[in-house]
Amino acid sequence: MELSDDRHMEMREIQKLEGHSDRVWNVAWNPDSTAPPMLASCGADKTVRIWQQGTSGSWVCKAVLEDSHTRTVRSCAWSPCGKLLATASFDATTAIWRHISGDFECIATLEGHENEVKSVSWNASGSLLATCSRDKTVWIWEMLPSSEFECVSVLQGHTQDVKMVQWHPFLDILVSVSYDNSVKVWAEDGGGDDWNCVQTIDEISSGHTSTVWALSFNSAGDRMVTCSDDLTLKIWDTSSNLQGMNGDTDSCKL
Repeated sequence: MELSDDRHMEMREIQKLEGHSDRVWNVAWNPDSTAPPMLASCGADKTVRIWQQGTSGSWVCKAVLEDSHTRTVRSCAWSPCGKLLATASFDATTAIWRHISGDFECIATLEGHENEVKSVSWNASGSLLATCSRDKTVWIWEMLPSSEFECVSVLQGHTQDVKMVQWHPFLDILVSVSYDNSVKVWAEDGGGDDWNCVQTIDEISSGHTSTVWALSFNSAGDRMVTCSDDLTLKIWDTSSNLQGMNGDTDSCKL
């Protein structure tokens, strides 16, 4: 990737990584800047592959994480410290892998969802993990000092398949998007263990008119974008508080 004199970005392929034997669904960079560049990929071949850049600059597969999931691995996410990797699967489980001295060990398998787990996301501190599923629920898991995981809340409110969850970049506020065309904002109630839906954005409230597939916050946390089957992206202002989100007029029809 290079910037020319007119500041336009020009991308060029530097390497093609091969190894998965079926559709590759998701990829995630490891955030640990003190370690060699590393990323994880997951796919329909039921595996997770760990890729690392060597001293020569080329990328090699350092590990294949298998025998944990029995169906498609749909999503993967590194913890903020880069030491843990969460993988979500259509087998209704989420696996937690610990990275120690180049090796990966499955330290926990999170069970509870009734159907495919579609997405997984860590909060900013790495103490909470969110998962969502075709069973219409969002689960929040807390990592205990013993590195065990405990479900602290099951969030119900969506009426269809939940496609994706993502935490705010630095607040313990969670957003989910769904096949029911809605975006839901979840927050903890007064410092207890109860999590509530504090806002629902749907067609009535200037939201999307079809399935909402994904969302993403910018790094500052003051903007969020959602994309939908209705052929639009919507940019939301989250600069004051997420309960007061208003759709930006910069919505783009594709």
